[in-house]
Amino acid sequence: MHAFTNKQIAVLVSVLSVSLLSGCTNWRQRYEYLNVEHENLKGQHAKTSAEKAKLADQVAQDQVTIEELQKQLEGGKPVGQATGFEGDVTWNKDQGTITVTLPDSILFAPGAVTLKSATSRQLDQIASVIKEKYSGRLIDVVGHTDTDPIRKSKWDDNLQLSTERANAVTRYLIKHGLSESHVRSVGRGASAPKDPSANNSAAAAKAKNRRVEIVVHMK
Repeated sequence: MHAFTNKQIAVLVSVLSVSLLSGCTNWRQRYEYLNVEHENLKGQHAKTSAEKAKLADQVAQDQVTIEELQKQLEGGKPVGQATGFEGDVTWNKDQGTITVTLPDSILFAPGAVTLKSATSRQLDQIASVIKEKYSGRLIDVVGHTDTDPIRKSKWDDNLQLSTERANAVTRYLIKHGLSESHVRSVGRGASAPKDPSANNSAAAAKAKNRRVEIVVHMK
């Protein structure tokens, strides 16, 4: 049987002590890490719960607003007066959207995408109403054209023309106070005519189809 010397025993005790202390340190670090993770998860859960509650409140508020608007319209109040907008205004109950339609003739010269100076009154009124009554709502600015092919202007096609016109109106609204994060610009070209029954052949039908729509989403 091997007999350990006092020196060897001292070395063994030292090694064992270091191992035990190292193990304790690792377990302590593990505990502290898990504790931090637990607190982080608690914070995330609280944040998610608060966001869900806020979203539920917003949905409920939106429903009340839509119901009030619908009551006004059913009571005979004109759409423009009920919504605050002027001109060609429509309300889609199923989609929950208010659409203001601006004919291209008051916004742009033929084939152009630079806004006429005379359009400022109409666009300023729209921007003012949105900021006052529909702040935080999603806004779509949608450009439309007729089916006549592009011949004299520099644009590749009607889709590009409608997109550039929607962009011009969008930039104007953002410059005059609308949040960039709440406004989308969309070009539809001739794909969504306002008067499809006329097959875009008559001059009056074409004029109706050349337009920019500003759509306020209430849902």
